[in-house]
Amino acid sequence: MKAVCMCVGVHLPYSPKWYWPVEGFTGVPEMDRYFDRNQIFSRLLKAGREFLRLNDLFIESIERGGSYAFDLSGPFLEQCRWDPEMLESFRELAESRRVEFTGSCNYHSLSALYPDLSWFREEVTIHREMMKELLGVSPETFVNTELLYTQRAGDILGEMGFKCLIAEGSRNILDGYDPVRVFESQLPILLRHINLSEDLELRFSEKSWEGYPLIPDKFADWIAGIEGDVLTLYLNNTSLCLHHRNKSMIADFIRAFPEALKSRGIEMITPSEAVSRFSPLRLPTLGTEQTIRYGMHNAVGNHAQQLYLRELVRVGEELSEIKGKKNYGRLKQIFGYLQQSEILFSMGPGNSREGHERAVNYYSILSDLRRAVLEESA
Repeated sequence: MKAVCMCVGVHLPYSPKWYWPVEGFTGVPEMDRYFDRNQIFSRLLKAGREFLRLNDLFIESIERGGSYAFDLSGPFLEQCRWDPEMLESFRELAESRRVEFTGSCNYHSLSALYPDLSWFREEVTIHREMMKELLGVSPETFVNTELLYTQRAGDILGEMGFKCLIAEGSRNILDGYDPVRVFESQLPILLRHINLSEDLELRFSEKSWEGYPLIPDKFADWIAGIEGDVLTLYLNNTSLCLHHRNKSMIADFIRAFPEALKSRGIEMITPSEAVSRFSPLRLPTLGTEQTIRYGMHNAVGNHAQQLYLRELVRVGEELSEIKGKKNYGRLKQIFGYLQQSEILFSMGPGNSREGHERAVNYYSILSDLRRAVLEESA
């Protein structure tokens, strides 16, 4: 292996309340009707201290030769407005030439699956503008929500000037290839190496795992034994925080990993560097398949999820008809947060009874919002 790209996802969702209108659907909705912002703020305060410690570790790692990409979600960036210290920490990372920030769907949605991709395009634009405002960066690499890939979205991203895409390295996409190259499509694509990413993200603290303890030299040996140009790792920083709380050696790992790779002739690089350095390989399946982290069946695999997605599409269409109306901005913001991928995943096939209860709750919220949109258009 010649190089490694490591991308770290940072996301804290706006979790909906358990909502049922006692006196019926009335009035113009507010965010606080559907979302518990006190709880969201408290979670940010708790998680934020861990995120700051992680950022300090990444800076140490960069000083030892590391390079990283950070995928900051729109909901997380909005919460950063409440925490200047958090925002300053990411600005410090942005000043390094060894760090790249990626673009994303602003509301962490699956809008790339909608029949009309105008909302997807708008979300990407909103997120790009917020990255410029808060961090002073203009992302050239894109990471869709939960590493979702569809060719239709790739077409739009190319038109919008993105130069690289990171997506899930699912078997149906790879068609027998290993995710160790830059792949060619509408724009160059890096595919996550699922097994090695999850060794760090999910298994690092498991003492029963045969790979435990996962020290930098061992992990670097595994990577060095793989033939290819560039290996892409993607993991959530909340998982790294969990490893830290479990008193694992994740801090030592992050510090020492770049030097362990370097001693084996492997360089850590950013996604933009990868696509400019290595020639892309054509994958025919990129034109015919779609993929998402943990599988499409977990995102839209049952009736409840598919129905919710269809309702989102319908409300989005009705919302677009009231642009310029008095309450359009407020309703649009609520609609945005009701698209978060966590809502769909929580109704998934693995959450049978609780998933059904959540689906009823979310339909209730979406129905109330739709009532307000229709009243606004009257």
